[in-house]
Amino acid sequence: MVADNIAFNVLTHDLVPEHHLLSEEEAEAILLKLKVSRDQLPKIRKTDAGVKVLENIYGPVEEGRIIKIIRDSETAEEFFAYRLVTRG
Repeated sequence: MVADNIAFNVLTHDLVPEHHLLSEEEAEAILLKLKVSRDQLPKIRKTDAGVKVLENIYGPVEEGRIIKIIRDSETAEEFFAYRLVTRG
């Protein structure tokens, strides 16, 4: 990941899980798979440090977009969480 415009890229820290901005097609597929609406997803504020880094990579992240968070798991190797970007 390249994020040159910020003082510290929090996504490079060992304790911070990977964050990925989903395309609209990917987001719709995930919502169908999980059988939930966007409003039922947990929220992440647009002012969150991880979202700010994604904005430096992808450009502005609009409210309503979905972020995929990948966490390491001892039992499942990887755990995927999804967050809805809200104003903040």
